[in-house]
Amino acid sequence: MTSAILFTVFVVATGVERINELRISRRNATAAFARSGVEHGRRHFPWMVALHTALLLGAVVEVWALDRPFIPGLGWPMLAIAVACQAARLWIIASLGAQWNTRVIVVPGAERVRRGPYRWAWLPHPNYLVVVVEGVALPLVHTAWITALAFTVLNAVLLLGFRIPVEDRALRALAAPSDAAGSGR
Repeated sequence: MTSAILFTVFVVATGVERINELRISRRNATAAFARSGVEHGRRHFPWMVALHTALLLGAVVEVWALDRPFIPGLGWPMLAIAVACQAARLWIIASLGAQWNTRVIVVPGAERVRRGPYRWAWLPHPNYLVVVVEGVALPLVHTAWITALAFTVLNAVLLLGFRIPVEDRALRALAAPSDAAGSGR
């Protein structure tokens, strides 16, 4: 079996994991809305879905269409980082529990999550750090550097220009003197 096939299998497995995340997100969103949750930033969300889908598709297409090689000195460390990102993502989802979502939904009166990676005040958005690292590491497993570069630039625009400001505003708007907030991000 060639390294390109193995890489494709890894990316497809990552995609299946993302589909599972969307199921969890949908379930958590339904529960949040039932508790008077309010969604923020709906307009940028389809762009995020498109970008994350393009990361997976672009990496595979680049490897096959441009005959990108597997370079062990680059590929193995990037694979280890990509797998670590998956573990970190699962830790984040478990830490946020029912408050985890792919969308920005805040529930009035919900306590802000302070466990897992959210206990460190110096790291206000650990999930986005994982997304940034994974967006570089996953394509570089098989030297898909164009995909890594394009995702990094476009993701920076989405995260810094839209997602993080929307999320921060949503959390501040709900923050009470007791620091109660809805989304634990």
